Amino acid sequence: MATLTAAPAPEEPVGASSRDPELLDAYSQTVTRVAKRVGPATAKVDVRRSPGGPGARGPSIEGSGSGFLFTPDGLIVTNSHVVAGARRIDVTLPGGESQSARVVGDDPHTDIAVLSIGGHGLPFATLGSSRTLEVGSIAIAIGNPYGFAWSVTAGVVSALGRSLRTESGRLVDDVVQTDAALNPGNSGGPLVGSDGRVIGVNTAIFLRSQGICFAIAVDTAQWVASRLLREGRVRRGFLGVGAQTAPIATRLARSLALPGTTGAFVTAVEPGAPAALAGIRDGDIIVELGGRPITGVDDLHRVLTDEADGRSVEVCVLRGVALQRYRVRPISDAALSRAG
Repeated sequence: MATLTAAPAPEEPVGASSRDPELLDAYSQTVTRVAKRVGPATAKVDVRRSPGGPGARGPSIEGSGSGFLFTPDGLIVTNSHVVAGARRIDVTLPGGESQSARVVGDDPHTDIAVLSIGGHGLPFATLGSSRTLEVGSIAIAIGNPYGFAWSVTAGVVSALGRSLRTESGRLVDDVVQTDAALNPGNSGGPLVGSDGRVIGVNTAIFLRSQGICFAIAVDTAQWVASRLLREGRVRRGFLGVGAQTAPIATRLARSLALPGTTGAFVTAVEPGAPAALAGIRDGDIIVELGGRPITGVDDLHRVLTDEADGRSVEVCVLRGVALQRYRVRPISDAALSRAG
């Protein structure tokens, strides 16, 4: 009599684990939790503008983007290019309520604008910090691509420290790259980390590509927003460098008595710009400007904002293993506009 035996269990695929379903479920729960937390604070921004600008006549051009409330009294962060030249701005929240908004301040150089719709007790998103981001961290985008309101996509932080040229022609440094899918209409919406805190403001996609999208780092957005709320604009000096935050060897930082173990690494110097005239080169790491420590791009932006009067200041750079000091005269943005 033939003996029946059970067929051997199929071998487990390489890399497979009995915990995979648990991990996938945890990932889903994270995305769902973030969407529930930040979704109610995400706004659809509809814009009407005249072809030749706010005062021009003719049929209006309609566009839309995204934004998010960051205070309970109706202040909204969005992209400058979403509301540029707007004749009328209407904001719709997930509950369906729609109302007109006014521009509190606008900074085309960083592609950040702040709107106000008024109100109190509104749902708002909590801002995180882009300084703590790591490549590979979960990144979740919420917005209104092609008018499909409150769509959620998820991916990871693909890279940090990118530079992006805005529509004003200025380079924005320390941009976050992500593969969370973005499309027209996502601009101005929040990029959120796994803890439910905003880590960036979605701003651009790389055309003719898949999975290459960009967001303005939340530290930059928060700093710009605070200036816009205070003055309605950002006054800044111009050095003419592209830069990103970069590490400095701990032993070297200690031997030179540097204020920290990071600085603003110069990735490019524009010919004829103040930095070039002063002697700053590609590859230098700016560690001090105007007597104040520079531990990264954000510090550099803050100091340049305070040094917008065109006076000469000292800049200290790390070149190789030695410090070099130069005198540099930043150009104010107003003078730069007149020159252009």
